[in-house]
Amino acid sequence: MKAEVRKLDARKADAGGDAPPVWVGGVRAAGELGLRRAELARAVQLGMVRAGPPAPGGAARFAQAELDRVRAADGFPEALRRRVETVAGADAAAEALAISPSRFTRLARCGRVAPVGYRVNRYRAVVWLYLAAELGEFAAREPALLRGIAPPEDRELMAAKADLRPRMWRERHVGLLLRRTADPWERAAVLASVLPEAEAREAVPDPAERIVLAALAPPPPYGHPQIPAAAAVALRLLRADEPEEVHWYRTSLEFALTGARDQSKSTGESGPT
Repeated sequence: MKAEVRKLDARKADAGGDAPPVWVGGVRAAGELGLRRAELARAVQLGMVRAGPPAPGGAARFAQAELDRVRAADGFPEALRRRVETVAGADAAAEALAISPSRFTRLARCGRVAPVGYRVNRYRAVVWLYLAAELGEFAAREPALLRGIAPPEDRELMAAKADLRPRMWRERHVGLLLRRTADPWERAAVLASVLPEAEAREAVPDPAERIVLAALAPPPPYGHPQIPAAAAVALRLLRADEPEEVHWYRTSLEFALTGARDQSKSTGESGPT
């Protein structure tokens, strides 16, 4: 299985024509783009900067040609920084929108704005991150939601004590990961990684396929805590929990597996080719 994963990585590598690409580490890449490390990670997550295959030790690296492409864009570097700027928590997001933190919390819990990331603070509470540019776009698009009484659908959600932030973040995270690959086995691995373990095992009864999907599973997003107590809190964010959401990801996984298995049959290989 490891050989199959290595073949997948090799196929993904940008050959850059006849000449081998020049690879740059993450620290240098961030410096060349005028970004902090977290901002570079966000730019990669959002597809603004394409990362290359990891170095042999697993460290991130970038093709120099890719950095040159980003630097040649109009408005660089200010435009890039604006696109990856985030605000953390309800207080900062509310200040950006000139509304109260309680109103922003209601808007976020009702799914009006989608988090782009998270962190877990010292009290093991989830602090959601939002793109500053998207908050500005939301304010321009939905000014009525920033003032006055909440619409009926929001009042219904709040009465049910709904909180759509985790689900909205997962939907966004999975969508971004899927857009970064066309390989059916890797796409299946993304979908399997969101399912509760029992659901994933039922959807993928073949142990050999589960090994392939585990090897191709995406790593936790940048900022995922390493301290066990905080990591346990964050781990719950990575898994679908409500029945409707679980059903959607499981159905999507089964569809992706059908395509992956068909590919393997056509190539005579087991797993990614």
